[in-house]
Amino acid sequence: MNIVSYVKESFSELKEHVSWTPLTELSNLTVIVLLFTIIFSLIIWLADSVLSKVIKFYFELIN
Repeated sequence: MNIVSYVKESFSELKEHVSWTPLTELSNLTVIVLLFTIIFSLIIWLADSVLSKVIKFYFELIN
């Protein structure tokens, strides 16, 4: 089997045998992932800020 026939068969397989998620569902899921990513990023940023201030306060206290 040469490379050209392999590529043609691969595209044929993708067109005929793969079930693709509908565009509307894909859009909805993408929005959900983006929202959770933003929410978790904010939570991590908040935790980092608080812990940073706690550690800074601790080191100022022991000096």
